Amino acid sequence: MKIGLEIHLQLPTTSKLFCSCSTSATEPNEAICPTCLGFPGSRPRLNRKALEMGLMIAKRLECRIPDVIWFSRKTYFYPDLPKNFQITQYESPIGVDGKFLFDGKTIRILRVHLEEDPGKIKRVGRVGEELSLIDYNRSGVPLVEIVTAPDLSTPKEARDFTSSLITELRYLIGISDKDEQTVRVDANISVAEERVEVKNILGLRNLERALEFEFVRQSKMLRAGKKIPRETRRYDEERKVTLPAREKEFEEDYGYILEPDLGVFNVGEIAELMAIPETPLMRVERLSREYGIGLSEAKKIVFTSYALADLFEDLYSKYPTSKALSWILDQLAANWSTLEKKMTEDMRNSILTTIGSILSGSISENEGRKMLVSIIKGEEFVGASQELNNQEVTKIICSILNGHPEIISDYKTNKRAANFVIGQVMKFFKGRYSSDEVAKLVINEIERRLSR
Repeated sequence: MKIGLEIHLQLPTTSKLFCSCSTSATEPNEAICPTCLGFPGSRPRLNRKALEMGLMIAKRLECRIPDVIWFSRKTYFYPDLPKNFQITQYESPIGVDGKFLFDGKTIRILRVHLEEDPGKIKRVGRVGEELSLIDYNRSGVPLVEIVTAPDLSTPKEARDFTSSLITELRYLIGISDKDEQTVRVDANISVAEERVEVKNILGLRNLERALEFEFVRQSKMLRAGKKIPRETRRYDEERKVTLPAREKEFEEDYGYILEPDLGVFNVGEIAELMAIPETPLMRVERLSREYGIGLSEAKKIVFTSYALADLFEDLYSKYPTSKALSWILDQLAANWSTLEKKMTEDMRNSILTTIGSILSGSISENEGRKMLVSIIKGEEFVGASQELNNQEVTKIICSILNGHPEIISDYKTNKRAANFVIGQVMKFFKGRYSSDEVAKLVINEIERRLSR
C-alpha cells in the first residue's frame, strides 16, 4: 500500500490572502468584498505575512526555494468558487524537493504552495429536498498546501505523520491547537497500480478511518478480480465509508493560466535571510546529539513540555550524568501535568536544587524523592541540603536526648537506637539538612555523653 497526502492548513493571518477582509468572521457572509467575491474590476494584492509564513514552512521542510515565484488561475466551476477560478500556484510553488524526518523515516515533500480557500457550502433539509447555502467568509482565506510523495505505508503512519507535522508548524508559525482537528487532507491511496483520491477529509481521526476503509475496499475488489478505477471519492463521517464523488481530474483539465493581476515576486533573498526557530523535532534531535540520550527519551521530554526540556538542559549542564535523565523522566515527566499548572520560578529553583543535591551526593536519593513529592503536592518546602548549622542542630539533638535519656543506654547494645533521634531532627528541620551530616552530629553527642 502506498499513501501520499495533500495537507491543507489555514495560515494564522488576520486578513485574507489577496484582500483585507478578516479571517475571523462569525456571521455568514460577514467578511466579504469585491475582491474575494471576484467582482469585475477588483484586483488582488498579496498578503506579505502569508507569503513569509509559507516560505518559513518550505524552509523548515528543507525545500528548494526558487528566486522568483508567481501565481496561476486554476479554473473549475463549483458554487463555492465565486470567480470560477482559484488563485493558486502551479508552475512555481514556493518550495519543492523537500523532506521531513518522521520516526527515523524520511518522507519526501514534493511541493509546498500557497492558495486561497473557496467558500463553504452548507446543505440543509431532508435528503432529496436539500437546500444548498453558501458562506463566502472562507473565500480567499490563505492556505498552505503540503504535498508528500507516496512514502507512507499504513493509515496509522499517515495519521501520525500529519500529527507530527502539525505540531512542528504550531511552534513554527503559531497555528492553534484546534487546527489538528480541522486540518483538511486529500489522501491518495493505491493498493495495486491505480490510485484513488479521497478528498476533503476533515481531522486526523477521519484520515486514518478513511484510509483503512479504502484499503479494505480496494483489497476486496482486487481479490474479486475487479479493476480499481482512478476516481475521486469523499469520506462520509457518519457512515464511516468512502463514496464516489467524480472521476479523477488531471492537472491539464484545470486550464492553468498566469494570474495577470499579481505579477512575479522575488523571494529568494527573503527566504535566505529567514531564521528558523527551533521546533520540537529539531530540539529532539539536538538533545539526543548534544547530551547523548536516545531519541525516544528526548522526544518524551520535549513533547511533555518545552519548560521540562529547559529544566533538563539546566540540570544536565551542571550535572552531566545519566542519572539526571532518570530523575527528569521518572519523577517530573510523570507528574508534569500537575506540576506545570502551579510552577513558579521559586519552585523551579527548588526542583533544580533538590535534584542537584541528590546527584552531588549531599542528600540521599530517598530523601530527595520525598522532597520532590512534597514540591509536586504543593506542601511546605524549605529547600534541599542547606549548609549545616552545627550549633542549631546540636541544640535540638540535646533537647531530644534530654527528653529520652533511655536512648543513651540503649545505644550501648543497639546502635540503631540513634535512628529515632536522627528521624526527629530531620522532621523538625523539614529535610533542610543532609541526613548523613545530622547522623554524625547525633552519634557524636551520644558518644560524648557515654564517655562522661
